[in-house]
Amino acid sequence: MGNHHDTGRPVLSVRGLHVDYHLDPPVHAVRDLNLVLRRGEVLGIAGESGCGKSTLAYAVNRLLRPPAEVVAGSVVFHGADGHDTDVLALTGDALRSFRWRRIAMVFQGAMNALNPVLTIHTQLTDVLAAHEPGSRRRDRARRCAELLSLVGVHPDRARSYPHELSGGMRQRVMIAMALALNPDVLVMDEPTTALDVVVQRDILRELGRLRERFGFALVFITHDLSLLLEISDRIAIMYAGRVVEEGTATRLLTAPRHPYTTGLLGSFPSLTGPHQDLRGIPGQPPDLTQALAHCAFHDRCPHRRDVCAHQRPPLGPAPTTGDDPAPGGETHLVACHAWHPDRYGAPPPTPLRNGTFHPTHTAEGVDP
Repeated sequence: MGNHHDTGRPVLSVRGLHVDYHLDPPVHAVRDLNLVLRRGEVLGIAGESGCGKSTLAYAVNRLLRPPAEVVAGSVVFHGADGHDTDVLALTGDALRSFRWRRIAMVFQGAMNALNPVLTIHTQLTDVLAAHEPGSRRRDRARRCAELLSLVGVHPDRARSYPHELSGGMRQRVMIAMALALNPDVLVMDEPTTALDVVVQRDILRELGRLRERFGFALVFITHDLSLLLEISDRIAIMYAGRVVEEGTATRLLTAPRHPYTTGLLGSFPSLTGPHQDLRGIPGQPPDLTQALAHCAFHDRCPHRRDVCAHQRPPLGPAPTTGDDPAPGGETHLVACHAWHPDRYGAPPPTPLRNGTFHPTHTAEGVDP
């Protein structure tokens, strides 16, 4: 699905985003987060549970509810016509017409997000009626059948209730609902977690086909880094509410630059490579009620030095080595002091410098 390195202009820019949960004490779930999504690309976002992935998705879609609140930063949608929209400033009708038409979302646990007492037809046509109140009932019914066909569900199933459909079919219905108004951006939050591997593959293949046809950009959020390596153009690794590494899927696999990324890569098995010992990442993520003025990964990092305990590393371009040019001139970003010998007090450690992971894993297998 991925590997269509579209260097087209951005469709969504997130700058300096902070999201807090106003609890006692407050939880700083997303902090100073920067991301750019380009038109038509697949951007994967990976990280452990609790790193802020879902909070980011809800913030971008303006779906946060109290006690969560965006306390700083900007989310800007760049229209194909050159018009920019300040997403965080939208209210009322403007927000309603923006949602689903420009950015749509498939929620975590989407299989259970359908209303159990309404038919699929009713739920799909309700979306159309809400956003296109002038549309005729007959046209909405036709569009409902079209949408189901698009995602590989027979239109006859429109008369079914959710409990009469398999998990995979319910997931497809949720994707159909998200695509009802031809959005520019589709955000998917852990969309295939509860599905078996075969159904997951089918749905990912279907998504790839739909993206080729309609050209939407896809933000795919999951804790499953091995899945993202197969389907993404670029991947952002989140830790403790921040992006700590971002680059092409190929480069992230073959030359990871952040110790947390190498830890994630070392924690899933290869189906095709030689036998290797799997190692988890020791320790626990930091307490997100704390300010974290230092590197958030410091306590778990095998390469930590004094600077890591006192200064937070900024996200910036990672240096390339002679045998590791950035493909297509893509910028690879990392937030790690080790890549700044003047701050770190030593050259980058050998495991980071060499890239611990080379393609013993396969990064193929979704598209024929």
